[in-house]
Amino acid sequence: MTQGDLAAFMRALDRFPKGTCYGTFEGRRYVTTKSVFSAGKSLKLVAEELGGADYISLNLYNPASGPKLRPCEMSDVKVTAFVTGFVPDHPPD
Repeated sequence: MTQGDLAAFMRALDRFPKGTCYGTFEGRRYVTTKSVFSAGKSLKLVAEELGGADYISLNLYNPASGPKLRPCEMSDVKVTAFVTGFVPDHPPD
């Protein structure tokens, strides 16, 4: 992922509120849960398609050397597309 892609990904990830929220990706409804750990140094995002079989799961570690994306048993491409394309019902304040 290039620096520009990483910056866009991080901005998109910030749109997800902590805890559970609902939203849309590619015309389908999802429920997501974002958990933040270690004072923001790591997070986990899980998304499940409502009424469907799609599932997204990722961990992001943010050490001093820079963010490290670790999708859970799926491609970086799938995770990045979801995070950047997801539209939450109520954006965080």
